[in-house]
Amino acid sequence: MSINVENITKVYGTQKALDQVSFSIKEGEIVGLLGPNGAGKSTLMKIITCFIPPTSGNVNVCGYNIFDNPLDIRKNIGYLPEHNPLYLEMYVREFLIFVAGIYGIKNNTKQRVEEIIELTGLTKEANKKIGQLSKGYRQRVGIAQALIHDPKVLILDEPTTGLDPNQLEEIRQLIKKVGETKIVMLSTHIMQEVEAICSRVIIINSGKIVADDKTENLQSLQNNSNQYFVEFNKEINTALIKQHLKDITNVIYNGKNSYTITTKTNNDIRENIFKWAVDNNLMVLTIRKNENNLEKIFHDLTSK
Repeated sequence: MSINVENITKVYGTQKALDQVSFSIKEGEIVGLLGPNGAGKSTLMKIITCFIPPTSGNVNVCGYNIFDNPLDIRKNIGYLPEHNPLYLEMYVREFLIFVAGIYGIKNNTKQRVEEIIELTGLTKEANKKIGQLSKGYRQRVGIAQALIHDPKVLILDEPTTGLDPNQLEEIRQLIKKVGETKIVMLSTHIMQEVEAICSRVIIINSGKIVADDKTENLQSLQNNSNQYFVEFNKEINTALIKQHLKDITNVIYNGKNSYTITTKTNNDIRENIFKWAVDNNLMVLTIRKNENNLEKIFHDLTSK
């Protein structure tokens, strides 16, 4: 059970949305697909789910090819688009029975629907119209319809957008539980979401993959350097800081007597900054080490 994306390129007119994208995902992985608006995330998901064809390249899902076996791929994929398409006038249980029929589930349909209702935490809402539900519960219904046919692969496009903190945590736990036995691929703009859910991160920028690694490995990519925010009691020439402090690679003046100092070492230099300030009759008003979190790494990789 796997997804294999091989040299996928997609061109719209003169615009290249995807450029030679390749990766593989195996069972039990929850992969976060990240990238700025227009990076090609949704296009890639639509190609994998056989909604649109690539200009070139190939995709195999669970042993099936997107060109030769699109119906078999769709049977093995559960897909929740960014704009959750639901029939608001239908009741939750009624809607899931309807979707089960679309997937051709004929045996034990009611039992399967009840299993999915329980799995997605919809038991108390099952007799309500979808239009009466909160955003969080509508997302649950969307995930339920994506899971009703027990797919091997679950693809979620912005599954937690607009949810409150409680709803976020509930959906996170649901995705984690599902990810234990399936391949899960989700796109999101929320860095905390990736850090909380995903075991692996793929970052796309301008149609190309700029990073693909385990979440913890990606977070350590920049651990050979550090950044510090320092505020002094007066303005200083940035050249003096670089000249008198060791291992400094860059100093940026932020305004209001504050500076961002980048080093080429993982050693903490805050003590050295304090000593240098004292020796030069300066007062340090603020000093903090900027963490190399996923949001910073994302910004660095996609702003080039």
